[in-house]
Amino acid sequence: MTRCVTRSAARVAALVALGTATGGCMDFGGYDEPVELSTHVDDWRDQIIYQLLVDRFADGDLGNDFMVDRTAPGRWHGGDWAGVESQLDYLSGLGVTALWISPLYKNVETDAGVDGYHGYWPQDFTAPNEHFGDVVALRRMVDAAHQHGILVIIDVVTNHVGQLFYYDINLNGQPDEQVRGSGDKSPVVHINEYDPDFDPRGIQAYTSLGEAGPAPVIFNWDPATNHMPPWPEALQHAAAYNKRGRTLDFEDPDQLLHGDFPGGLKDLDTTRCDVKDAMVDAYARWVELSDVDGFRIDTIKHVEREFWRYFAQKVRQRLAAQGKERFFMFGEAFDGRPELVGAYTQTDLPSADQLERENTCVHDGLALTGDQLDGVFHFPQYYTVVRDVLQQGLSTDRIEGLWSARSLYYGATPTQLGTGIAPVKTLVNFLDNHDVPRFLFQSDRPALHQALTFLLTEDGIPCVYYGTEQELAGGNDPANREDLWETGYDTSKPTYQVIARLAALRKAYLALRRGDQTVTWASNRTGDEPDAGIFAFERGGGDAGGAYALVVLNTNRDHPSSPVFGGVPMHVGAPGGTTLVDVWSTAQPQPAYTVAADGALAITVPPLGQAILVPAADVVPGI
Repeated sequence: MTRCVTRSAARVAALVALGTATGGCMDFGGYDEPVELSTHVDDWRDQIIYQLLVDRFADGDLGNDFMVDRTAPGRWHGGDWAGVESQLDYLSGLGVTALWISPLYKNVETDAGVDGYHGYWPQDFTAPNEHFGDVVALRRMVDAAHQHGILVIIDVVTNHVGQLFYYDINLNGQPDEQVRGSGDKSPVVHINEYDPDFDPRGIQAYTSLGEAGPAPVIFNWDPATNHMPPWPEALQHAAAYNKRGRTLDFEDPDQLLHGDFPGGLKDLDTTRCDVKDAMVDAYARWVELSDVDGFRIDTIKHVEREFWRYFAQKVRQRLAAQGKERFFMFGEAFDGRPELVGAYTQTDLPSADQLERENTCVHDGLALTGDQLDGVFHFPQYYTVVRDVLQQGLSTDRIEGLWSARSLYYGATPTQLGTGIAPVKTLVNFLDNHDVPRFLFQSDRPALHQALTFLLTEDGIPCVYYGTEQELAGGNDPANREDLWETGYDTSKPTYQVIARLAALRKAYLALRRGDQTVTWASNRTGDEPDAGIFAFERGGGDAGGAYALVVLNTNRDHPSSPVFGGVPMHVGAPGGTTLVDVWSTAQPQPAYTVAADGALAITVPPLGQAILVPAADVVPGI
């Protein structure tokens, strides 16, 4: 009699990744079969993204809970892909239509007393992180998400690998902490061979006789902590790295692009053809293995734009040829300057000589164009609007100033084989994330609910950080990476209900998803003035056709405000005589306002209040 056996997670992952048949009596319910890629999205502007850290969201498989220590925020806590799958109904109830999950490849396990639970310390770009499951578990989760109408976005790192080698500065063949100098006639200098300070020449060897040329690069071999030579093989050579040491000044272009990320994350030379190809192949392969729908790309400002031209175009071409279209790639530049952030979305065609050099990496005959990414994480808005206005109560004219400059900085033309939408229309907006304190760490629930109203009604794609719906309030990393299961996934929580209702309104009214955006009132006043704190904008036209919505916020904490000053009222684009109903209000009947013949509209909004107005003829009951 033949006895069926269960394969280990690692073995199954390896077999699936290699395309090896899993024949015999083993049955994985079809999830071991090749994936047929499909397009699961019509318009990315219709989506609501939910960012989660897999390790902290839900623990669905106790079998992969190794090295777990829930007493420390910087350790593995046990969340996995099975856990994500188990909570899809919870996410659907919230109104989520896209999941952004943390990186999925094999990571450095632990380093200097902190674990790699977050996924940003890559070691093997081709193997799954066994803490989260195997390829079968990933496929099952993605398939279940698609059945729930939820897209899946994976986090992508191309700038660096984890702390996988050291610079043998003193040429003794082992990693050392060195102290040079007496402090009397020579300065005391501390040198960590894993993370030495930046040197534009490259890290130099040094002995008692002086400098001795470039320091050798020595890869670690420690399976227990997974400090191992990286994979794919192209990354196992010193030439694949810039080797200039730790970035000290992020305003220095050389350090920004070529320095190791603080903490010993080794900077890849992303101008090399073999590095470009390794990244394209590794990440396109993950899509081919799982049918995910997009990439959120980490640390884009630390990588040359020539890499983004190559990576984005070659990934799109490879996936489109297999039926995966409208694949969304948006990047993270942790920076408040729109001119810098937006540069990665523009058509950026270099000089003829530069383009000729870049095309030497092309093997498929499809020459590079100036296309880059489809969108970016909207960090300029985080600083100017979320922090300054919605949390600190500064003047709302800051929002108008930021918005009015969008067309100057962000791409106005859709990328070839991309989302089909201009990047300026697919900025990913957010209130907080895993790299900044949670909104409630620095504010309160009324301000959060107003900020969520802003987030889910403005132009672009809203992104909600996991746990916001449960009113988590952690400070800086890792305090902002709490275990969601501690909340019990409470769907009665007030903020869960607010997000769910805003999501329903966004779905019901096309203008809130696809309409063009026009500011109708912004104020530079924050005191006792009648319009202090008011910000109003209308959405309509464009891809929303004749649909119309008007959003009015009062960011002032102290008194009701109205969009009127010096006797001059707000004028809107809705025709005179139009009755606008506040569909956000829970009063019955909901308040209604009539547009005057000259387009003026009078409305008063309570402190930290908001109104979402749509024409009475368009009101969808029951939301």
